[in-house]
Amino acid sequence: MNRTIPIRALVFDVFGTVVDWRSGIVRQGKALGERLGIEVDWESFADAWRKMYQPSMERVRSGERQWTPLDVLHRESLCVLLERFGIHGLDDRGIDDFNRAWHRLDPWPDSVAGLLSMRKRHIIATCSNGNIALLVNMAKRANLPWDAILGAEVARAYKPMPQAYLSTCACLGLLPGETVMVAAHNDDLVHAAAHGMRTAFVPRRSEYGPHQTKDIEPEHDFDFIAEDFIELAKKIDQAQPVP
Repeated sequence: MNRTIPIRALVFDVFGTVVDWRSGIVRQGKALGERLGIEVDWESFADAWRKMYQPSMERVRSGERQWTPLDVLHRESLCVLLERFGIHGLDDRGIDDFNRAWHRLDPWPDSVAGLLSMRKRHIIATCSNGNIALLVNMAKRANLPWDAILGAEVARAYKPMPQAYLSTCACLGLLPGETVMVAAHNDDLVHAAAHGMRTAFVPRRSEYGPHQTKDIEPEHDFDFIAEDFIELAKKIDQAQPVP
């Protein structure tokens, strides 16, 4: 790839990279438990909900079922887990509200400031498996300053399907080589690089809790490696100094 091509945009994985999904689900689960007067291991609940994420999308990726937004997949998984964890007392409206816990996640401490810094000179957009309503609601609550909400729902393809990455670039009118994929997950970046995108690894070492063992460090030769979004913004600027 010709690395002299200017970087025009940075596109971001969201769950785990921009927002702390695990703490957010635990926080809202505890509040729900207090309202219902029940004791639940919400850390295990959050982990179990996330563990169902990839299998639910794989049924769509494989063609076993037609395109289905992530909110629907999350809700189907939630209904299974409510039964498994013995959580009763929620009507359909209550289930819908708890399912929107994914809309109400908090950003990592450096996310907003780093995004604002990167946005000064570059387009910033999502390249997420989250559906549009989810990501818009999240952005409004968490003050995430996206220029565009792109990814799976626009492409009708869940990462790591090629179209999820390529349509994100195409929607911005850019070549993959003009676009940096930012993620805290090695495999996401490997797939993005395979389709010609530049890559930036930012570790989130507590994404999966205190005993996380994966994605602690970069495992490949990515274009940028930074400890947080603030450092990434500086490295992007250093790579393309202002004339």
